[in-house]
Amino acid sequence: MPQLSAGHTIAPRVLTTIRSEAVPIPDPERLVHLQFRRYAGCPVCNLHLRSVARRHADIRAAGIHEVAVFHSPAEDMLPHQADLPFAVVADPQRLLYAEFGVEASRRAVTDPRAWTTPLKPRVYPMVLRGLRNGGSPGPRHGETVLGLPADFLIDPAGRVVAVRYGRHANDQWSVDELIELALPAVGS
Repeated sequence: MPQLSAGHTIAPRVLTTIRSEAVPIPDPERLVHLQFRRYAGCPVCNLHLRSVARRHADIRAAGIHEVAVFHSPAEDMLPHQADLPFAVVADPQRLLYAEFGVEASRRAVTDPRAWTTPLKPRVYPMVLRGLRNGGSPGPRHGETVLGLPADFLIDPAGRVVAVRYGRHANDQWSVDELIELALPAVGS
């Protein structure tokens, strides 16, 4: 599937979270930040999601419904993402990834910028926790370290307002960038 761009409209759907909750995409009342992450124990992904969790109140105040997708099975995700304060969805068959044009590439891990965060000492405990909890990608489920992240901001009508396809594993919107992108969309 080709990559999407701003202005593209997505078909409505209801996703099921790892906690068996239904989440409509698009959300009829708020913007949706649909972010595609890598495998369940990915230290880069989990560090980023912790920064999103710390600022979840700010994200909600900006009119955004946060939804994160992983290409891992729900049972692998529960030790890593069950405590997040927003919707987290398992897509082990990578159907959403294909539909949204989210790819895998060697540059996910070969780009030096992919490892600037995981190499910081404050991240070591998260990396070790991920490894202890089955954090390595499992070929049994088609998981791969080569997955690239992607971010989509979708309005209540299903229109993609903004999009970012990551060029490496650590290339995603910060919370500040997400809120900045949402301001014009909420005002229109």
